[in-house]
Amino acid sequence: MISIRKLGLILAATPAALTIAPAVDAQSFYDRRQSQQTVLVSPEGDILDYIPESGEVAISRDRMGRTVLVDRYGNLVATEIPAESYYPPRDRGRNRDLPGVYDPYQDDAPAQRGFGDEVTTASIPDIEPVEPGNDELPQDMPYGGPDLPPPDDMAPAKVVTPDIPVKTNLSRLEITALQVFLDREGVSPGVIDGKMGQNVNKAIVAWQQITGETLDPNNAEDILERLRMTGGMALKSYTITAGDAAGPYVASIPEDYAHKAQLPAMAYTSTAEMLAERFHMDEDYLRELNPGVDFTIPGTIIKVTDPGEVKTGSVARIVADKGLKQVLAYSEDGSLLAAYPASIGSADTPSPSGTVTIERIALNPGYTYNPKVNFQQGNNTKILQIPPGPNGPVGTVWLALSKPTYGIHGTPEPSKIGRTQSHGCIRLTNWDATELAKMVKAGVTVEFID
Repeated sequence: MISIRKLGLILAATPAALTIAPAVDAQSFYDRRQSQQTVLVSPEGDILDYIPESGEVAISRDRMGRTVLVDRYGNLVATEIPAESYYPPRDRGRNRDLPGVYDPYQDDAPAQRGFGDEVTTASIPDIEPVEPGNDELPQDMPYGGPDLPPPDDMAPAKVVTPDIPVKTNLSRLEITALQVFLDREGVSPGVIDGKMGQNVNKAIVAWQQITGETLDPNNAEDILERLRMTGGMALKSYTITAGDAAGPYVASIPEDYAHKAQLPAMAYTSTAEMLAERFHMDEDYLRELNPGVDFTIPGTIIKVTDPGEVKTGSVARIVADKGLKQVLAYSEDGSLLAAYPASIGSADTPSPSGTVTIERIALNPGYTYNPKVNFQQGNNTKILQIPPGPNGPVGTVWLALSKPTYGIHGTPEPSKIGRTQSHGCIRLTNWDATELAKMVKAGVTVEFID
């Protein structure tokens, strides 16, 4: 069982994806309580298709003041959330020009209170709330009782700074929701891995600078609502295609540049690596969300994150902040347009100082290694031509700078972005580098600041 401290935000389910067996008693019970408009959701993200017996569970509260059902051992059974937070109303906000597209600003249609017959929902059984000291619950249960913190709407908002890690009460899935929301907004958290850290902090600060709003990283209900308004839940189902499974792939990527030069392409090494990058995920996290899955079999349905559409716009100026390890992209009017975590230089191979310009843009570039110009790699003393590919030394993008041999580029190791240093260039994840490349043109300035 999942302990109550592992409480997760409801991320994975959509009405079309739910395949819940009918539960007549549960549904009829829910119908009697329909006016409350709540649903019970399991820790796995599914709507509960039954009503727990009153003797099996007790009612308590989590740290965010939400009603939860727990068994006598303190294990989480379900969380009660507002139905309207889980699903947007069917008619309210529908864009009539684009059927099926939700438009939150169109509010001329009355909200529908029901959610149809495609799901089976349930609400809390008729049992009394647990009083402090009730022996039905273990005394060391982490939530509930007199030490219950105030609900989120009464608690002070957390102040987020880019250099002070946020202490969060969110579960791994709730942090995933936060990362997906930030990614959709054009302020990249780097790889989506369900973990807090400075890459997330920096993205929150950048988002607040862009919007002028304040985002509390511990307010899971607010994050869930923002997700709903920006495209839906953070996880979705994806069916592996024959093309996904076919590749082409390479068995492994050697460390030695001379061996790299012998490969036909610096391709992905597996379907899982390719899919993780496509959905902006840490590969290990993708595997954790899909335990035991063979990613090489077409037709296999997996859970992936839904980072949404790529950011678009015209970037007029780029700032590479060495201290923050972040790239900030500004529009012509001086407003912040996008932000990306980055690995920028080191003490041994520092990045340039001052202002340079972008000279040219290359997508899916090859890489020329010259030990007299570049760094020394292994025992290689000759010029080597390394083929293109996402696992190449510069990933899928090369933005050449006016200072020779320096550039903004992708990486074969996205999980290290913002956590390690580079050989003097600006290294981004492949997807962030590609997004940025499509918003810039030759002549855009890049300012390095400490």
